Amino acid sequence: MGKIAPSILACDFSELAAEVDRVAAEADLLHVDVMDGHFVPNLSIGAPVVKCLRPRTDLYLDCHLMIDNPGDLLDDFAAAGADSCTVHVELGDPRPLFDRMRAHGMRVGLVLNPETPFDAVVSYLDEIDILLFMSVHPGFGGQAFLPEVLDKVRAAREIVDERKLPVELEIDGGINLETAPLAAAAGADILVAGSAIFGKPDPAQAARAIREAAWGAG
Repeated sequence: MGKIAPSILACDFSELAAEVDRVAAEADLLHVDVMDGHFVPNLSIGAPVVKCLRPRTDLYLDCHLMIDNPGDLLDDFAAAGADSCTVHVELGDPRPLFDRMRAHGMRVGLVLNPETPFDAVVSYLDEIDILLFMSVHPGFGGQAFLPEVLDKVRAAREIVDERKLPVELEIDGGINLETAPLAAAAGADILVAGSAIFGKPDPAQAARAIREAAWGAG
């Protein structure tokens, strides 16, 4: 059985703790989209929100740093209580950031955008815990799923299984009842969903439905 990671980008920020409580029973992780308005054309939240959220939930906080300068903020996210940070391979060699995350006791995530070739991340697979595939162009919620990304998920699944690597494959963007089974069949372990969960009257039920669509009732 895979994991569901509701993206708080799609929730009502004026009721953030309550929104998390509504989905907690069906969430394995909480996905935290951090955007700086430079690396992606939108601005969202930062470490202070993670710090406020940490005492309110025991859920794993999966922080996706869509920012130009992740190295400048890793200390802040670690202190705030992030369980992992995911950084973009498009920024250049991420190994110094991996070392920083390990030093803080965080799990290490690496992400690639839809247009980035899978080859860009292959050399890092032995050094990470999570590989995140963007199945939309990062920066805004509610975009349509890009099915061509599934070829990269399949390629990663083959390598991870063949080499028995302890790497979880995560996919983010356009995940809903129709696309979740496609992502799971390609080999994704973690499905990130925002509007398909928080945009529904009962977010927990919506998360459960996505899980069942992807992996069955279990």
